[in-house]
Amino acid sequence: MNRICLDTSAYSQFKRGHREAVEVVTTSRLVTVPTIVLGELRTGFRLGARARQNESELREFLGRPIVRVLEVDDEAASHYADLVADLRKAGTPVPTNDIWIAALAVREGVVVVTFDEHFSSIRRASHWILAVSDSVE
Repeated sequence: MNRICLDTSAYSQFKRGHREAVEVVTTSRLVTVPTIVLGELRTGFRLGARARQNESELREFLGRPIVRVLEVDDEAASHYADLVADLRKAGTPVPTNDIWIAALAVREGVVVVTFDEHFSSIRRASHWILAVSDSVE
């Protein structure tokens, strides 16, 4: 993969050393992380026992030259509206935050890397669903 968008599950598995997640992140030319993912991660950090360490590791990750944070803008909001309309017409529920992640990925033309099967319902967004059962090193 050359240009990817990490969702929360993919970043978490990357940090846990999941083989495939590590490979995808370390071989990509561009790794994007939506602000929505940052919010989800930081919520988890604040609820966990290692908040400072996790925040420090996240800041280090975000400081890598190939990593770029994606923010919501008018264009992303338009993609979001299209995705929500498609999903509602199909009667397919997908968590709101994941639709925002997909909208940002569509705007950027990057592939969402995730462990969440429901991304397969978001037809306009390219995605790569990794298997949680892969070994963790």
